[in-house]
Amino acid sequence: MDRRRYAALAGLVLIAALVVGLVVTDGSDDDVASGSPSAADDAVVGAPDVAGGADDADAEGTIAVFEDAGEEGEDDGATEPVVDDEVAALAAALTDPLVPDLPDRGEHPPLVDIDGWQQSDVESLEELRGKVVAVQFWTFGCHNCTATIPHLQELYAKYGGEDFEIVGVHAPEFDYERDPARIAEAADDLGVTWPIVLDTEKRSFRTWQTERRFWPRLYLIDQDGNVRYDKIGEGRYDEIDAAVGALIAEGRLAELDAEAAAAGEPLPSNLWVDPE
Repeated sequence: MDRRRYAALAGLVLIAALVVGLVVTDGSDDDVASGSPSAADDAVVGAPDVAGGADDADAEGTIAVFEDAGEEGEDDGATEPVVDDEVAALAAALTDPLVPDLPDRGEHPPLVDIDGWQQSDVESLEELRGKVVAVQFWTFGCHNCTATIPHLQELYAKYGGEDFEIVGVHAPEFDYERDPARIAEAADDLGVTWPIVLDTEKRSFRTWQTERRFWPRLYLIDQDGNVRYDKIGEGRYDEIDAAVGALIAEGRLAELDAEAAAAGEPLPSNLWVDPE
């Protein structure tokens, strides 16, 4: 199922939940679970932009099923939708007004000639397939980089686990930032607990940023390894949070859709609306 269909279904799920909240059927109780839902040089930056994006939404045969609204033994023909809690929450994440555009920018570039990883058993980004991954290029001597760490800590506390990972690609600006021991010490002092890639010669830094290059720069990678969001500098933290939540929801909805198809229970045809 493509992202446009998820978006259409998400909207319908939320509308169904609203309608159920407004309509009272005689002789029955409402039983609805709903969720609200530089120009060739390297540069250190403070706040800028470069957004990335999103939309979509939704899931399996339990997205919205129809039940008899009357008491047992009654048959007045009235039905009302029952919205699955998980799907309603996923739909809400995808339709959050803070979610930016999350276009598919293609597969992420490779990590080139790195000097290893710290704080992780992972040895490649490919091992993180199936998770949303925030890849941030940073260096511990950069004030703008360290200013983003409290936000990354909040993201990690909220989403970290089976669905989300952060990878900090440490690309030193100055010689004193090249020492792995100093990087490890700085990470401990700053509270950086996620995996760190040692990009000592900045080859990955320059491979990912082919034109203008910045510290910090954050990319969001989806479960299939595609770049979906690109943010230069500090700020837009609520937008980043919403983008992570939307990408996680998108992946989960794809899983639910596949499970429904495998069970031979396709989505109800009356939920399908082509947004175009």
